[in-house]
Amino acid sequence: MDTFIQQIFNGLILGSMYALVALGYTMVYGVLNLINFAHGDVLMIGAMVGISILKVVQMVAPDLPGVVKMIIAILGAIPVCIAVNVLIERIAYRPLRNAPRLAPLITAIGVSILLQTLAMVIWHRNPVPFPAVMPSDSFNVFGALISPTQVMLLVLAAISMLGLVYMVEKTKMGRAMRATAENPRVAGLMGVDSNRVIVLTFAIGAALAAVAGVMWGATYSSAHFAMGVTPGMKAFSAAVLGGIGNIYGAMLGGVLLGLIEALGAGYIGDLTGNFLGSQYQDVFAFVVLIIVLTLKPSGIMGERVADRA
Repeated sequence: MDTFIQQIFNGLILGSMYALVALGYTMVYGVLNLINFAHGDVLMIGAMVGISILKVVQMVAPDLPGVVKMIIAILGAIPVCIAVNVLIERIAYRPLRNAPRLAPLITAIGVSILLQTLAMVIWHRNPVPFPAVMPSDSFNVFGALISPTQVMLLVLAAISMLGLVYMVEKTKMGRAMRATAENPRVAGLMGVDSNRVIVLTFAIGAALAAVAGVMWGATYSSAHFAMGVTPGMKAFSAAVLGGIGNIYGAMLGGVLLGLIEALGAGYIGDLTGNFLGSQYQDVFAFVVLIIVLTLKPSGIMGERVADRA
């Protein structure tokens, strides 16, 4: 039972990060019908910038509490990621809105390679260690061990997702986003500035990716110029699992995918001496993606976005 509870917590922690990134995929798809395959690299930028900020904070104010340092790093990474993602939309995607769908897909892959190369030039090729600013003592929760970093991750993920839901459902801009997702031409006739909505969508996705990137680096104690590829693909799998274009589906898909990975790796690892579990952990996400695309292509919660008129 202790193993089960531990793997549940591990899955929630992993799934929270997947959900934050999956929201970026699903929001952009909902508004533009575009898969932004460079989104995982925005997570990487967030982690790298967060590490750089933490190093400066460690030198300037070493006595600050670890939580405060992490919040400073996240608040510093968010505007950088927003600037990068908005620039990507303006330069790479906006000129291709009326192009065949293959063109922006190829462009997204090219942007991903460009971001990785720039990160390699700035932060070098070797993995960058994440500064140990959070306490290392773990809490015992129902027999499972959870670290302060993981508690902070769960809290930040919950706040971010609840804030997004409130913004989309209760604010004027949220209604504009839903209207643009439903039918951009009709929304334009009703006075909605579609360009502004699209830029905001990219900005919100980048902010969520920045939070996930810093917490990913803190959880795994390092960052790397190519670290965004696997989380990005898994988050895309989570978005498809929940229902691409549906923000609730992205959250559900991310959490479910994290639980599937953690439980699969944990129990297969127990049966095989902790070898196969760790070796095949990454496979679970893509097996789930294949199964979902085969049996229910619209995902668990279906697709919110109507066909374009």
